[in-house]
Amino acid sequence: MSDRGQKAYNYFMQGYNCCQAVVLAYSDLTGLDEKTASLIASGFGGGIGRTRSVCGTVSGMVMAANMIKGYSDPKDDAGKKETYEMVQTLINKFKEQNGSIICAELLGLKPMENSEATPSPRTDEYYKKRPCPLLCKDAVEILEEYLNKT
Repeated sequence: MSDRGQKAYNYFMQGYNCCQAVVLAYSDLTGLDEKTASLIASGFGGGIGRTRSVCGTVSGMVMAANMIKGYSDPKDDAGKKETYEMVQTLINKFKEQNGSIICAELLGLKPMENSEATPSPRTDEYYKKRPCPLLCKDAVEILEEYLNKT
């Protein structure tokens, strides 16, 4: 496991959600302090607000990638194209490694549209059943590999 992958794993194990864990692992490259990074990523855990849609690790990976290699000028068509290609590459790699980018599918659960928003307590039993810390590591390492190639 890479150092950055271990950071993401550890952040999740400290109680941060999956998206926060990934974004926080890249704070040295994004320039975001821990509070700002945590706030930006806070609603993306549990597959975006615990709806079990797009996995928070994927959202965090895209957020971090955008802050590191994205574009900011709305007229930068080449930058948009490069960014979208980057995001598609990252998502396809995550899907290839994990079978899906959908939280419910990754956890073997049904989607939770308009469901109870209360997160599950972080107990030893919770961590035994959830691949989330390993998915945090995977998302970080996929982005790390991409950044090292470009």
